[in-house]
Amino acid sequence: MLSDADIIADRRRMRRKLTFWRVLSILILVLGLVSAGMFIGRNSLDGSYKNHIARISVSGLIVGSEQMEKLIKQVSASSSVKAVIVSIDSPGGTTTGSEKLYRSLRALAAKKPVVAFVDGNAASGAYITAIATDHIVARETSIVGSIGVIMQYPNVAGLLDKVGVKFEEVKSSPLKAEPSGYKPTSPEAREAMQKIIADSFTWFKGLVADRRGLKETELATVADGRIFTGRQGLPLKLVDELGDERTAVAWLETQKGIEKGLSIREWKPKSYENLSFLSTLAYGADLLGYEKVADNFRRAGEKAAASNLDGLLALWQPSLNN
Repeated sequence: MLSDADIIADRRRMRRKLTFWRVLSILILVLGLVSAGMFIGRNSLDGSYKNHIARISVSGLIVGSEQMEKLIKQVSASSSVKAVIVSIDSPGGTTTGSEKLYRSLRALAAKKPVVAFVDGNAASGAYITAIATDHIVARETSIVGSIGVIMQYPNVAGLLDKVGVKFEEVKSSPLKAEPSGYKPTSPEAREAMQKIIADSFTWFKGLVADRRGLKETELATVADGRIFTGRQGLPLKLVDELGDERTAVAWLETQKGIEKGLSIREWKPKSYENLSFLSTLAYGADLLGYEKVADNFRRAGEKAAASNLDGLLALWQPSLNN
């Protein structure tokens, strides 16, 4: 008869074996996804499908993906795509990434009807994405707005003083490589940064005023950096209509003359080159039913992506502390 100690030891061995096989199954799935991605890269949508409405999803941090730019060009060139729905759920991203996506979508809109569907967040840089389309449909409780620009950088000068580390530098002029996280920001450096922020903010407001047809007083009401729900954004002209994706399709049919009954096909980048390793692990864990493991991988990926952002941001408060 087994003793309690033997039973506990057996349970531990079984637990270790179970953990091993779970990890192994995730790794095998990841390898399968990578292989599938390479296959999809050679066999993804190329315009050979029958007439349809293309859906392009914009989610997560916007950083100016080359894969997304290529995808939009492919959608534009496809004769079977009769209209495009841009489904948005993003807190924004870098100003250059947002501008790049905006320009690509405007070029697409010059060739095909394009409607935005805010399925969650279209804040800051993601709102720039929304206004690149011909019409904005948002859920009532979605988030829009956050019109503004921010530059953030850590300052570890106090910490360095405590540990007795001094950062030395030799540079050509006082404002070279400013601001620096190794010393307090000088008034001159802060003023220079503020001018950059002001210039980018003026550019952002100009886009909103032009695309949404806002008067100066109307623009001032919405351009103070705050966010709005879809319901609030409707009378403020930040969105055109409340509803879901079917509402967006109905607008394309009634206002742009798109044939009724067309199917919606999701267009995705041709490969997984833009999918980080941690995101791939999260996807694999989700498929295997390990939701908590997937959440941990996903959060780690978000933190890693946010830590790599530099320069000016058009971003609404991503949650990175949980």
